[in-house]
Amino acid sequence: MSEFVEHLHEVFSRLGTISSRKMFGGHGVYYDGVMFALVADDTLYLKTDSALAKEFESRGLEAFEYNKNGKLMKMSYHLAPEELYEDADVAREWALKSYEIAFRAKAKSKR
Repeated sequence: MSEFVEHLHEVFSRLGTISSRKMFGGHGVYYDGVMFALVADDTLYLKTDSALAKEFESRGLEAFEYNKNGKLMKMSYHLAPEELYEDADVAREWALKSYEIAFRAKAKSKR
């Protein structure tokens, strides 16, 4: 696990216990068994839906993208705002928004 991923446990300390798992060359970040964030190249991205994505994009926070067979793929994760690294309460607020979106998506996929 990278130092950055380890540091996220402190960043999200007000949220509660988080865990992380290696995946696709990065890490998934989980709260209560639900992946609400991902880390790629020591950069944190939070889960979004269409409404929250607009808020991120209005702040200049881009979606996570990767290249698949020459095609650019965008995922429903956006670059985390810098202020969450400085304030545990702010980190908790952002994480909860992303967690709720991820929780709903997970519940929907189980139906």
